Amino acid sequence: MGDSQVTIKLTSDEALVLSDWLEKLQMTDLSRLVDDPAVWVPIHRIAGTLDRSVARLFAPDYDQRLEAARRRLRPEAD
Repeated sequence: MGDSQVTIKLTSDEALVLSDWLEKLQMTDLSRLVDDPAVWVPIHRIAGTLDRSVARLFAPDYDQRLEAARRRLRPEAD
């Protein structure tokens, strides 16, 4: 089972928002929350994959694109 793969599919908006959040997560001291070093292995792998896949990360209008993606993903208020 150790060498089997799991595929996760995300929309462009989901990938952008998740990539930004994972970047913040990695820059924060979360050792009390993420107390098992093994958990960081998949976190870093996912973050690295997103960094390579989300071309908009380095766009000059990144902040505007990120906010627009967040708006589209938020559930509408009833």
